[in-house]
Amino acid sequence: MADAITSPPGLSKRAIFLRRLGSSVVLWSTIIAALFSGIPWLSDAVVVLLLGLLAVTGQWEFYGMVGRRPLVCFRGWGIVCGLFLIVGTFVFLQAERHLYVRYPAGAVNDFEVGFLILFVLGLCLRQLTAKENPHGLTAIATTLLGLMYVPWLLNFIQKIIYFPGVDGRYYVLYFIVVTKLSDIGAYSVGSLIGRHKMIPRISPGKTWEGLGGALLFSLLGSVLWVALAPQTISGMTLGHALALGLLLGAAAVVGDLIESLFKREVGLKDSGRLFPGIGGILDLLDSLLFNAPLMYIYLRYILRLGE
Repeated sequence: MADAITSPPGLSKRAIFLRRLGSSVVLWSTIIAALFSGIPWLSDAVVVLLLGLLAVTGQWEFYGMVGRRPLVCFRGWGIVCGLFLIVGTFVFLQAERHLYVRYPAGAVNDFEVGFLILFVLGLCLRQLTAKENPHGLTAIATTLLGLMYVPWLLNFIQKIIYFPGVDGRYYVLYFIVVTKLSDIGAYSVGSLIGRHKMIPRISPGKTWEGLGGALLFSLLGSVLWVALAPQTISGMTLGHALALGLLLGAAAVVGDLIESLFKREVGLKDSGRLFPGIGGILDLLDSLLFNAPLMYIYLRYILRLGE
């Protein structure tokens, strides 16, 4: 039977939220500081090293939750391939920047699709050699989900950073700020006036009032950014700021709920114990994992930058 879901002893919801927010600020401030350091090799090194570390740690936590279900997965295979996905995409993007290789628009996505096809084929071959595991469908499905949920979604961050034709660093900073404002709005408004539960079977603390706060804070942050520093994110108008503010604010809440769904199914309060009293990497990344691909899609298909 899964362990009961309990709150960390001695810490209030407010303290947990503030610690998680503080950890997120430190983590992403480190990345942003490196990106804007003016030293290209340092920026590139920090991007690939930190994203690789986050991918490995996040997958480790995810496969740990799978094991508590208990379900089978190929943890080692998934983690190694997840790291290869991060590094492979990085090398692909750097080749165009430094070796003057010119790929068609979206070629990096074709690279990822090819990688995922090989990953699935490799999983099938791995199952053929797993004589002790009769649950092939489960092992393949859970391992694939772990790779898609953590490193594949996380990979969109570096695809935004190196987005062709624009300074992607500002777009990464923009979507991180808007996402974290959504988290702050959801907690602040939900704590003050939250009365109506959203989905109590998944996350008893989430309220409809908190959702409204998330949308309000992310919307204000997006509009203020475009109003005060429009030169940093070319192509963004007030209309785009309104649309993205609402989109990223809502998706941040959904990302949080999805991770809560995983944790509740296995009877965990936090995805890991990396940060005492706070949780794990997935607890810090949940909303950003969903918003990174949305930001990339908006850049490419709505703003149509880089064409």
